[in-house]
Amino acid sequence: MSGKRLLVSAIAIMVLCLASAAGGEGGPRGPVTSGIGDQTGVSITIYNVNLGLVKDQRTINLQGGMGELRFMDVASQIIPASVYIKSLADPDSLQVLEQNYEYDLLNPQKLLDKYVGREVKLYQKNFYTEREEEVTATLLSNNNGPIFRIGNEVTFGHPGRIIFPGVPESLISKPTLVWLIENSLPTPQKVEASYLTNGITWKADYVAILSEKDDRSDLSGWVTIDNKSGAAYREARIKLVAGDVNRVREETDYRGRMTQYAPAAAAKKEQFREESFFEYHIYTLQRQSTIKENQTKQISLITAASVPVQKELLFYGARYYYYSQYGEAMTNQKVGVFVEIRNRKENNLGVPLPKGVVRVYKRDSEGSLQFVGEDSIDHTPKDEKIRVKLGDAFDVVGTRKQTDWKKLASDTYEAAFEISLRNHKKEDVVVRVVEPIPGDWQMISSSHDFRKAEAHTAEFSIPVKKDGETKLTYRVRMRF
Repeated sequence: MSGKRLLVSAIAIMVLCLASAAGGEGGPRGPVTSGIGDQTGVSITIYNVNLGLVKDQRTINLQGGMGELRFMDVASQIIPASVYIKSLADPDSLQVLEQNYEYDLLNPQKLLDKYVGREVKLYQKNFYTEREEEVTATLLSNNNGPIFRIGNEVTFGHPGRIIFPGVPESLISKPTLVWLIENSLPTPQKVEASYLTNGITWKADYVAILSEKDDRSDLSGWVTIDNKSGAAYREARIKLVAGDVNRVREETDYRGRMTQYAPAAAAKKEQFREESFFEYHIYTLQRQSTIKENQTKQISLITAASVPVQKELLFYGARYYYYSQYGEAMTNQKVGVFVEIRNRKENNLGVPLPKGVVRVYKRDSEGSLQFVGEDSIDHTPKDEKIRVKLGDAFDVVGTRKQTDWKKLASDTYEAAFEISLRNHKKEDVVVRVVEPIPGDWQMISSSHDFRKAEAHTAEFSIPVKKDGETKLTYRVRMRF
């Protein structure tokens, strides 16, 4: 073999040895960086307790052996302890040895802090030559503003631009997950990183449009997603979990914005598929959708036409009225206005309704929709009632006075009341009077029929003619 061929062979062997030493099986590799461009799919499950579960799938070319994977473009409000990564190609091929969450983000304040004690360049415009002049300075401090040494002098409040020679390695432009991994599949593979994040929540908003006679309503429900998690989710598969999910209170609470919405056009097709899950309900959007960072998005949830509604006028008492002749009852009380909907299939509903705000509208004499009130409702299973307080009646008023009170024995008392209900409307009304009577009680006399709705509640249904007045009187004996 010639000397030339021996030299070529020796160089080839040396190159192979160096390659093996630098990145052979089991040796540490250089970092692999993955950004949003590697993403092949993302799904997010949003809870109505300011929490989201993100599953981010990406195709990444991981080298064999030990190395560092920098997983960028994650939510800035991520909960680091919840992060989990796995290989979808071969779950056994990828092992995480260490995990770090880098959130020391690049900004002017931190950049100045990192350069304390180092040289920077200051550019200042010369007003005479109209050219920028360069000065080399040492950054001495950055407490309440940068302080520089220029030559043998110290100054602060320099009006020029500060030029840094580079970005320190400890500062990053976006929140990044960093894993030290052991990989045995040295080919491009699909991985999935899942994590919980704060800052994203959803709520339901409902719009009810009352009929002319207040006995029917068109009901539409909208999902409002508020994303403050610090990330965008492109073409995401979205699931919503409705229910009271318990959370450890160590996490910081973030308040979502409460935004009011006017009636929107109802969607023709239901977009969410509902199913029971554990002790909750999941609503899965039947298409992909993009949730931008710092975006509030609305998606149609339900539509129901001509839902039966029961309107009610309510006059409510108080327990303390009955304890003493000196505890005077309120003389002028408001009469509350409520509407009630039964969440049943025969009423064009019969589906679990997530908690939210119901806003009620009605058309005026010109056919224009006007807002008449709103109330919040809790999670409502099917076949249960939705009860919404719209406000207080304007033309139906009530007054109350205590006509008698006496002590019959050490534990026995009697009280008598007169309730006057006046109707200034153009039609007859019925007012439900609810009296919360304490102790063991017995109705001695009453001007109208009553029913014992609960152990400590007497209810009266009092008809009041238009432009008329009806007086309810009763005497009750109590033991407590």
